[in-house]
Formats: sequence, C-alpha cells, structure tokens
Amino acid sequence: MHERVSVNSLCFMGTSLDDQEGYWRELEPKRISFVSLQVFQEGEDKACAIAESGNYRVETISHPFHMEALPQNEEEWKPLRESLSRCIRFAKSVGAQSIYMVTGGRGRRRWEEAAEIFSAAVAPGAAEAKEAGIPLLIETAPFVYAGNHLVHSLRDTVTLAEMAGIGVCIDLFSTWAEAGLKEVIERALPITRLVQVGDYVFGDKSLPMRAVPGDGDIPLAMIIEWIVKGGYADGFDLELLGPRIDQEGHVQAARRAADYVGNILDKLGT
Repeated sequence: MHERVSVNSLCFMGTSLDDQEGYWRELEPKRISFVSLQVFQEGEDKACAIAESGNYRVETISHPFHMEALPQNEEEWKPLRESLSRCIRFAKSVGAQSIYMVTGGRGRRRWEEAAEIFSAAVAPGAAEAKEAGIPLLIETAPFVYAGNHLVHSLRDTVTLAEMAGIGVCIDLFSTWAEAGLKEVIERALPITRLVQVGDYVFGDKSLPMRAVPGDGDIPLAMIIEWIVKGGYADGFDLELLGPRIDQEGHVQAARRAADYVGNILDKLGT
C-alpha cells in the first residue's frame, strides 16, 4: 500500500477496534486513522497498542466537536472543550498527524453568527493543539449534515478555518462539484493537512453513498494532480461507507481504493 494512503476506521463502520486491528493487519497499510468517540469508548490504551503493534503511522483522528446546534452559553462549551482536549492528548500520545472535526450546527442562526460562536468555543483547543504540534482541522460535509456542521463547500471551509485559526481537511466527495475548484484548492492548500478520498456514482441519491475510488464519476486523478502539484505533502485518507461498500465487503473495498489512489500517486512521482 502506498506510504501516503491511510485507512480510516470509518471504512469499517460499526465494528470494534479489535475487528479493525484484524482488518488493518490484512490490508497492511502504512497509515491508519481513528475515530475519537470509539477510542474513548473502547480505550485509548487499546488504540495505542494497535498503532504500536502494527508500526502504523496514525494519520488523523476524526472528532465531533459537537453533534447538535452550537450552544451560545459559554458554560455549555465546557464539555465540548474538555472532549477536544482529551482528543488532543490522545492524538499526541499516538503521534497523530492531525485531528479533523465537525463543528456543530448553526441552528436558526445566520451562518456568520454560528461561525463566530464556533471560533470562540474552539479557541482554547486550537491553542492547545498548536502547542502540542497537532494540526486541528475542519472538513467539508454535504449540506444534509447541516444539523451538526457549518461548512458545505470548500470555500466556506477555508473561510471558517481562517476565522478560527485552524486548518482544513479537503473531503473530495463533498467538494468535487464546486465551480472554480482548482482555484479554491489553491487557496486552501496552505492550511490543508489532510485530503479524504471517496467516489460518487451518478444517480445515487441516498447518503451515505460513497463508492470505491475509480468506480464512480468524480475526476479524482485530475483533482489529486492539482493537489499534489500545488505542493501538498501530507496524507490521503480513505473514508468509505454506504451500501456499495457493504455489498463488496469493507476490506476488499479498502484494498481496491488504496490501490487506485496509490497508482495515481505513483504516476505523479510522489
């Protein structure tokens, strides 16, 4: 498997860390990624042991800063901040390269107001992550997740990241259809520390509906070339979920995805 490709726990949604350890051993990636809530539930020590036993580089930790509308009362930010702080400590303990987040939703507020609330609420965590040397990122997500996330285009993701003083995860599944994508990627790259790869098949209409990269209609090779030639030097994280992945089998889908993305990277000489 290509050194820059990571296999995220989300490729094996609904399975235990013990099961995922077996899947990773079968796939033999150089990099893996965890989900914070699962790690907190099953144990940081177990996750650390998995990373050490496989000699894996931990690419990223998926962490939900909040899963509902952002609270405006600062007292209600305390548990959100504590959970993020715990995630930062775990990320440092396993040498993770980043943490990427969903932000919490806007509720009935204007986007700008919700963005200001998120920026203020996350500020101590952003400072802690910077001191720990762990890039803190936000990802782009489809608008159907507006109940727990603020940014649904790469432009808005960059705008909010700049407001909050944090970085960006470019999720190609969620951004590929934007106008002027090459130009907005160029804007995002200086603060991008993670790229997530999935594919989409025209006609699919029910989320989650990701396809194995190469099976769908996203021009992934072209977009990845823009990103690599733009100077991006970090990892490409596989996030595969939905009926197509379930039908094929998670391990086989992840293997084919890694081969496809790895071949693109090899052709680009990286």
